[in-house]
Amino acid sequence: MRILYIDTTTSYLYTGVVEDDKLLAEIKEDCNRDLSKCALDKISKMIDSLALKPIDIDKIIVVNGPGSFTGIRIGVTIAKTFAYSLNKEITTISSLEAMALSSKAGTKYIVPIIDARRGNVYGAIYDDTGNSILKDQHVSLNSLLAACDNLIDDYTIIGSYEDMTTEDYDPDILKIVNTFKDKESINPHAVNPIYLKQTEAEENKKVELI
Repeated sequence: MRILYIDTTTSYLYTGVVEDDKLLAEIKEDCNRDLSKCALDKISKMIDSLALKPIDIDKIIVVNGPGSFTGIRIGVTIAKTFAYSLNKEITTISSLEAMALSSKAGTKYIVPIIDARRGNVYGAIYDDTGNSILKDQHVSLNSLLAACDNLIDDYTIIGSYEDMTTEDYDPDILKIVNTFKDKESINPHAVNPIYLKQTEAEENKKVELI
């Protein structure tokens, strides 16, 4: 089975193709503000470089959040369009779960974080077997760190937040795909972004109504 992995939940494009437990190709590139312009083109060129056509892909695993509102929509739209138009299997995973799986720290607990600004993060706590100890959520960094202090064993924070010392996130695409390759596929129309918080415009509107 050939599986296409897509993650655009930050300014980075993380994508790869895995076939029968072998990573055939991958891209890990900071597209910055050009993500919406370059993502589809780079994914297409990656598939072409393998002498494959989109129809040769059997399944898509797309990361549907949390993270950048714009970034999430880019990856989800590409994946849904691909799956629907070519009648391919598709499933979703959490960006935080993908981060936890990629940690090389070897500690009992992994704490993935994504900067959500204003002292907040998208964060969670997973153990070294991939089980969720604290579910994915939008939370203040201080609250998340307080939860970490209650852990019995050592933990590692993976991701980035200002000048905190953390493990750099380098996605292990092969491991992520192999972990989720048998996850149940869903209808492409049911694939939606998971933001975990409202946009600033929505929050401001709510404040005005109150």
